[in-house]
Amino acid sequence: MEAEAIAGREKDIGGGFIVRRVLPAFRRRSVGPFVFFDHFGPVTEHPGENHDVRPHPHIGLATVTYLFEGAMMHRDSLGSVQLIEPGAINWMTAGRGIVHSERKPGHLREQAHVNHGLQLWVGLPAEQEEAAPSFAHTPAADIPEAAAGDARVRVLVGEAFGQRSPVAALSPTLYLDVAFAAAGAFELPPLAAELAVYPIGGELRLAGEAMAPHRMLVLAPGRRALVEAPGPARFVVIGGEPLGHRFMFWNFVSSRRERILQASEDWAAQRFGSVPGETDFIPLPPTKFTPAEPMS
Repeated sequence: MEAEAIAGREKDIGGGFIVRRVLPAFRRRSVGPFVFFDHFGPVTEHPGENHDVRPHPHIGLATVTYLFEGAMMHRDSLGSVQLIEPGAINWMTAGRGIVHSERKPGHLREQAHVNHGLQLWVGLPAEQEEAAPSFAHTPAADIPEAAAGDARVRVLVGEAFGQRSPVAALSPTLYLDVAFAAAGAFELPPLAAELAVYPIGGELRLAGEAMAPHRMLVLAPGRRALVEAPGPARFVVIGGEPLGHRFMFWNFVSSRRERILQASEDWAAQRFGSVPGETDFIPLPPTKFTPAEPMS
């Protein structure tokens, strides 16, 4: 079947911590409402290594954090403090503005451990871009699962295979974690207007063609997709209704270019608020926002 391939690009987000950034890409800026897709790990963290992400701001989006291994500690300017562990969904709506940090939990600082997960951003509908910020943690035990073909599907966000996630999205959004325990096949129906698959581990084939590691495949609209595995394997599905044009600079997303400029000025002047108990922060990048073509 026809599918648009998007290769992840390695990016150092600080301290030598490397992620593979798939979205936004030059040829494809979004899939459904998803405007950002980072895959990190699996990587072994050792005592003394510091890959903490210091406080930084967001507007106009929701961050969606999902771990396969490891743990991180979320803190934000609302006062939320949450240990993020594998299998849980952590949805932070930035709305008109929020600041958060992501750090190694205290109990893991002195021991080696594997860190592996996904950090995604969902753009907000235009009428929700200036909503009040919020944070919601959905434990792994509350995420519904379903059997589909030879795979097990966790419905992280949205509705699929007779299951509905308790995670409250602000527009039609789909996010699935699909796993094969052994060799088998799985048919993905056209569950949303836009859909993409991304391999996490093991060997996978889409319509008989091998899926390359760290490469997203955007599926043709309205068509079923057959995914096969010769052994244990895992992949995710993202998609939903597209939002339309969005501007994006650093950690800011908006349908209005002037809002990006205002957010940049506010962060430079430290008018966003702060994470309780934390005084350090990531400064605004020296590269200035240029009102160029919007995301589409």
